[in-house]
Amino acid sequence: MSIGQRIKEERERLKLSQTSFGEIGDMGKTTVQAWERGTAFPNAAFLEVAATFGVDVYYVITGQRLANTAATPTELAYLRNCRALPTTEAKADGLYMLNALRKGYGVPLYPEIEKTDSTNEGEKE
Repeated sequence: MSIGQRIKEERERLKLSQTSFGEIGDMGKTTVQAWERGTAFPNAAFLEVAATFGVDVYYVITGQRLANTAATPTELAYLRNCRALPTTEAKADGLYMLNALRKGYGVPLYPEIEKTDSTNEGEKE
């Protein structure tokens, strides 16, 4: 997959039009179209700003996803809300509530990894 295809994939993952995606860094729709076609590439300044809007810049450049990147707009909203909490204690309480919700639905924290102990990161017992 090319950089242009990954740019398009990230834009669509964030549910942004080409126009809206370009506006992140004061670029136009035709510039985004050129990126997606692979006839031009975004500069570092655009990518820096795009990262603050949830674009997985590492993925765009390398084609590899980091495990700590929001995969959907909902996950990005969770992340932004957590970062907006005013204190470490508030953030810990938010994590506790999210873990309680996950447990309530019976979803394991790391379903692809078989746990050998009974503790999960970020949980209060």
